[in-house]
Amino acid sequence: MNRQKMPEQKNAIELEYEFSESPQKVWRAVSTPELRENWLPKEALADPEAISVTPGEEVRYRLRDDAPPFFESTVIFRISPNASGGTSLRIIHELDDVRLRKAEKAAANNNGFCVMRAA
Repeated sequence: MNRQKMPEQKNAIELEYEFSESPQKVWRAVSTPELRENWLPKEALADPEAISVTPGEEVRYRLRDDAPPFFESTVIFRISPNASGGTSLRIIHELDDVRLRKAEKAAANNNGFCVMRAA
């Protein structure tokens, strides 16, 4: 039997946007709480502080659903200058709630080495 390796599926959505504004202006919009609040309300955040920050390049926030089962996810904003002098903004929203991770379990028939008992 020929088994092909299937590509790993991620629980993520990736979006990319091009802006004519400078990277500094876009960075302020995603990293300053008062500006971020206009499009990413603090009620959606699991924690109002960023998980990690690489100044001017990347910021990560933890989100929590407002309805049961209250899944948590991470949203990442990556900023880079583009060729036209503006900004490329990549948004990666990844569902990574601990409750969704599948534990590695051995199959009931693990196809291991078979040993016969002597009678």
